[in-house]
Amino acid sequence: MQLTPLGASLFAAALALPCVAPALAETAPERGSVSLKYLDYLDSQPGAERVRVRAPALGVIAPIGADWAVNGILTSDSISGASPAYHTSALSKLRDQRYAFEANVMRYYSSASWTLAGQFSTEDDYVSRGLSLHGTRSSEDKNITWSAGLGVNHDSIDPVNRAVDHENKRVTMLVLGMTQVLTPHDIVQFNFGHVRGRGYFSDPYKVLDSRPRQRDQTTASARWNHHLPATETTLRLNYRYYRDSFGVRAHTFTLEAVQPLPYGFIVVPLLRLYSQGAARFYVDADPSSAPFPPNPPDDALYYSEDQRLSAFGARTVGVKLIKQLDADWSIDFKAERYEQRGAWRFSGRGSPHLAPFRARSYQLGVTRLF
Repeated sequence: MQLTPLGASLFAAALALPCVAPALAETAPERGSVSLKYLDYLDSQPGAERVRVRAPALGVIAPIGADWAVNGILTSDSISGASPAYHTSALSKLRDQRYAFEANVMRYYSSASWTLAGQFSTEDDYVSRGLSLHGTRSSEDKNITWSAGLGVNHDSIDPVNRAVDHENKRVTMLVLGMTQVLTPHDIVQFNFGHVRGRGYFSDPYKVLDSRPRQRDQTTASARWNHHLPATETTLRLNYRYYRDSFGVRAHTFTLEAVQPLPYGFIVVPLLRLYSQGAARFYVDADPSSAPFPPNPPDDALYYSEDQRLSAFGARTVGVKLIKQLDADWSIDFKAERYEQRGAWRFSGRGSPHLAPFRARSYQLGVTRLF
């Protein structure tokens, strides 16, 4: 089960090591915390609601002495609704339950840190296991921090429709980064990531879907945080470039503003713009063939009618509200709305005949320090 770009980014950063907790500070947390989050996600197309996800998550971080900390996250996703069999028509019903657990052990030094992390998730047709190691090193004046991480994932795929049996996917991930303090009010960060995947990448629930058994993905991103002392506002600007061996090329621009308010409130509005080109083997929609999917070219070795591999643009608007209740308790609420259309691609034409696609999410959380 794969969600839209909005759904997939709710609990994990795109194309980062999925079980890495970034360790940018070289001191262990002074206090532990327990957080409970609840996510409600729904996507839709004209005339039909599609996938709904309800996901409670429990997270704990605990310092051990002055130099160690452990972190764990337990998530349960209840997934229901309908997923398009091809493009945005021929809806097929689905229901699934996913359980995921991530655990991290962190070690801190005077100018360095490392994190060893593992993750496991299971659902009816998919089991994923991962392990990663991530480290940081700071300059003597603490103005520059270098980071590097390596991770591996092994996934087992057994779809309930028996389109394939006992398939697997193996992924190796590398991430490199640099964070630099430019001024008392400016921090920049650059990250590079590469993912090498081998195995089964087709979607067994899609009609006419045959993808290469290898997928290499590369990302490069730049982030700039700028603080405005006059209003105590912090602006976060991020650009991310993505490319893969399927032929997909994508650009993401994100702008956030962190604004403290009276009475312990913090508000964080968000705007994200996204654009991607289609995979080389994507087959365009053809309304004249409805309700049947269009046939791929006769000589095609690879083909897919999955709209997530089409050319389109997307917009996300959101807001997060945080309230510090006292020295130990805080609550937060986040709402986002996502919409994608073929005509919104930044440059060139988007894939034709794609129906508009929308998604919304609400997330409520409470955190207790101890």
